[in-house]
Amino acid sequence: MNCNEAIEYIHSLEKFGINPGLDRIRALCNLLGNPQKKLKVIHVAGTNGKGSTSTMICNILRKSGYNTGLFISPYVTDFRERIQYNGNMIDKYDLAECVEKVKTAIYVLNETGIQPTEFEALTAAAFVYFKMKKCDFVVLEVGLGGRLDSTNVIEAPYVSVITSISLDHTAILGDTIEKIAAEKCGIIKFGAETVLYPFQDEKVYPVVEKTCRDKCNELKIPDASKLRIIEEKLEGTLANYDGIEFLLPLAGKHMIYNACTAIEAVRSLSRLAINISDKAIKEGIGISVMPARMELIKKHPVIILDGGHNEGCALALSEFIKKHLSDKRIIMVSSMMADKDYMSYLSVVAPFADVFIATRVDMLRALPSGKLMLSASEYCKNCHDIAVPSKAITAAQNIMQPDDVLIVCGSFYLAGEIRDNLINY
Repeated sequence: MNCNEAIEYIHSLEKFGINPGLDRIRALCNLLGNPQKKLKVIHVAGTNGKGSTSTMICNILRKSGYNTGLFISPYVTDFRERIQYNGNMIDKYDLAECVEKVKTAIYVLNETGIQPTEFEALTAAAFVYFKMKKCDFVVLEVGLGGRLDSTNVIEAPYVSVITSISLDHTAILGDTIEKIAAEKCGIIKFGAETVLYPFQDEKVYPVVEKTCRDKCNELKIPDASKLRIIEEKLEGTLANYDGIEFLLPLAGKHMIYNACTAIEAVRSLSRLAINISDKAIKEGIGISVMPARMELIKKHPVIILDGGHNEGCALALSEFIKKHLSDKRIIMVSSMMADKDYMSYLSVVAPFADVFIATRVDMLRALPSGKLMLSASEYCKNCHDIAVPSKAITAAQNIMQPDDVLIVCGSFYLAGEIRDNLINY
């Protein structure tokens, strides 16, 4: 099995199990020797900000001298982004080797009627890899929810982190903030500590506080009064939190709050005699970059790439536009998935577009570009339907003036498909 064959095998498995639960991943890990039991885990759940918060935690630990694994989703340009070691994607040969081991175990399970899903197989492969690399720490981002997510097979995280919570995946996680918060809180285990993103819907706090009491966790929430934003730019933000001045190369105020959450997460390790220096925090945050997260692709002309499909993502993007681009003509190119709440997203973002170009990635789940255009036309008078993403980008570039801004937003699948196109523009 080579790398491409490994990825094809992972994608060939069912996306979701018929019966949600941890039985399949437990059975799979058991056959693999339970590699997850050898890992020191920081577990991260939430609706938005999981990837950036996890990346910052990982980088701070790396700058502290620890060998660190990172498990995130989704990927943007390369599948191997999902499993990283010390800031580098998993080697192609290592991915093939780990997936081969998982495939062999799944074959045995299939004979007993147990059929692990795509994400369960990937999670197990990550556990095998992190054990093989002898990671000092693993920063583990959940795939969906928390309570029944396959990453929750771990028994005792060192720290549980809950990022910003909002409505998303309501058909699976529940149709209220309280229900979704309860699913996210499923990662909280007895005797650890929990760090919560500082600005949440007021309905989130009682759910998290009760779970922490029930699980004997100390709850830590970053103190916003200790945060001073010194300078905000398109390229990122210079800030000071509780005496640590840092430059975060991820734009948007929400990213600064994610950074504060990451800082409190690594500080909570001090109870285990693991002390992280202010220098490591500053340097770790300073190297934290991620594709398609309010990413500044170019400055002249300004091109922004932002993957995100829910209302929370839309609000973050709208705040960014109001702060930095309010005097600019904005050309927006977007694609969305049909099973997402695209109307809530559009109601927040589309009013900022002077020109809105709807497109569609080549996926069964993708919303037809014509329907996206009609939906956006409720908020923007100048809408166009260009179904092929590369042609949509070309059309946007052809009408851009030097002072205009191009914002490509919506699905991460769109970001992955056209990112190289934008970079090479």
